[in-house]
Amino acid sequence: MTKQELFENIKRKKSFLCVGLDTDVNKIPEHLFDESDDAIFAFNKAIIDATADLCVAYKPNLAFYESLGLEGWEVLERTVDYIRENYPDQFIIADAKRGDIGNTSAMYARTFFGNMEFDSVTVAPYMGEDSVTPFLTYEGKWVTLLALTSNKGAFDFQFMRDVEGEFLFQKVLKTSLKWGNDENMMFVVGATKAEMLTDIRAIVPDHFLLVPGVGAQGGSLQDVAKYGLNSSCGLLVNSSRQIIYAANDKTFAIAARQEAQNVQAEMEQILSTAELI
Repeated sequence: MTKQELFENIKRKKSFLCVGLDTDVNKIPEHLFDESDDAIFAFNKAIIDATADLCVAYKPNLAFYESLGLEGWEVLERTVDYIRENYPDQFIIADAKRGDIGNTSAMYARTFFGNMEFDSVTVAPYMGEDSVTPFLTYEGKWVTLLALTSNKGAFDFQFMRDVEGEFLFQKVLKTSLKWGNDENMMFVVGATKAEMLTDIRAIVPDHFLLVPGVGAQGGSLQDVAKYGLNSSCGLLVNSSRQIIYAANDKTFAIAARQEAQNVQAEMEQILSTAELI
């Protein structure tokens, strides 16, 4: 998917919502285990069907699938295939946080882009250029690079300053501009660090930002938009637990849709005020 196609989807749906499919086998409604031989996929399918017209992206967190072994990988593949077949306009992100020496990263890239139909994969930049660039060799695919994360441990390294006073996350942004561009690279920036988005936009004014941390983690959508919105929206705001676990009974899909509608309505107002729709 191109940057322009992503922006067109945002304008058409009046939404820049990304729904995180962080499907925990211990949290999905009990009745699904009685009604289906594949309760996890049944949960994902119901969430997707309930929210697809309200969001522009899905982000399965691979840890929740890898923890189940082969069964989890099969569910993940079925989930991606289901989205591709039924909602082909969706941007699908593998939240895998990969990043290793070049030949290993090349195998990770083959997994997500060659064998599975993801549009993007989250990549950790700690090991530098050769750990990232193999993901950029696939035409039409994206790297979503970790820059400034929403967890409390972000302060351990990401806010370390060099002798010139530059934060490590700022150096990551500047260095990565040599590897990719705003047509194949976006950055993870946590909503709980929304006040830093002004500094981030000074470095990457035209790139898309994947923003987790809105909702259950306490980040403000209004603050993210205030500091992060650009002329092509430039934001994919992720919400996981707030949407997919809005209810834990037979109304779970209805409740998920209602939560997604609430977020989408706020996003529509933001886009309208910014004259992007």
